[in-house]
Amino acid sequence: MLNNANFNRKRLRQLHRAASELRRGVPVILTGDTPLLILAAETAGPDALAEFESIARVRPVLILAPTRASAILRSPMPVGVSAMAVAVPDSLYRIEVYGALADPMMKQPPGGALEAVAAPIFADAAISLAKIGRLLPALLAAPLPFGQTPGDDLIEVPAADIVAYADSEVAGLRQIVSADVPLSGAPDSRVVAFRSDGSAIEHLAIVVGRPELHESPLVRIHSECFTGDLLGSMRCDCGEQLRGAIRRMADDGAGILLYLAQEGRGIGLVNKLRAYGLQDRGLDTMDANRVLGWEADERNFLIGATMLRLLGVKRVRLLTNNPDKLDAMIACGIEVAGREPHLFAPNGVNDEYLATKATRFGHMLD
Repeated sequence: MLNNANFNRKRLRQLHRAASELRRGVPVILTGDTPLLILAAETAGPDALAEFESIARVRPVLILAPTRASAILRSPMPVGVSAMAVAVPDSLYRIEVYGALADPMMKQPPGGALEAVAAPIFADAAISLAKIGRLLPALLAAPLPFGQTPGDDLIEVPAADIVAYADSEVAGLRQIVSADVPLSGAPDSRVVAFRSDGSAIEHLAIVVGRPELHESPLVRIHSECFTGDLLGSMRCDCGEQLRGAIRRMADDGAGILLYLAQEGRGIGLVNKLRAYGLQDRGLDTMDANRVLGWEADERNFLIGATMLRLLGVKRVRLLTNNPDKLDAMIACGIEVAGREPHLFAPNGVNDEYLATKATRFGHMLD
């Protein structure tokens, strides 16, 4: 894991500023041996494209995640690559075409006119920065000539810092506040908020009783789900899992539910809604994520393991059906004394979703 000597708060803050600029539709520069000018296809408008062209002085290519590029080009996905590039011909050179290529929910331009080209240096970092900003992983990109100075109004961020973000995301993770919050069915409960250096992202721990006094308290890692947890969506079982876990911990006498800000397995709420639209067209939850350009699961469970250590808990019984969570906790130094199943019956709407979790994600059914 990187420490603050290698990845300090200032650098992390600069990285988040760069992601915010992409969300605003503003170009960003990735620095390194050959600086790369990038612009998010999802948020770019005509003015931003004109600014991009005036700086780069060359026609941009479109950087895409391999899963998305393969879908657009209608070709097999190459092995061992994290980013691909596509050249858009003059006949299709419009900002709305780039937006449509980024978003499979939009009407797609003719794929036969597109051409795969060599991805520029730092293309993988560009994809990662878009994902940090919870944007579709699709960016206009152009290398900047050596010595070119585009001005001091664009955010610059080292590509190496973006690649290192998964580890640095937990740098400086600390407890911000703890407050007693009696819950229905679990009145002896409190909510503890955590925040990382340089980031406004906050993760929560719902603490039932005094788990730190137990040898191996019950723990659940729960990713936030606005639609399921708050609205009671029937498309998933997240709301049932959330409330069921709290009841289980109250019955057990103590426990910790880690409520991580990683909506939609880490792709964000807007992209999860896009994935729902693709599922309505016949894809399952795994393939929908991939067509959008995301991996099947983009979560960082090191955050949860770090929260547990900060709460004084190093040995747990994990309330989960997901073997990846078991492996992740062990890899992050948390001793898993056992697994407790956490199953809920299908409701007639989420039957296929639950089946996909079992058959394709390997979730255990007992």
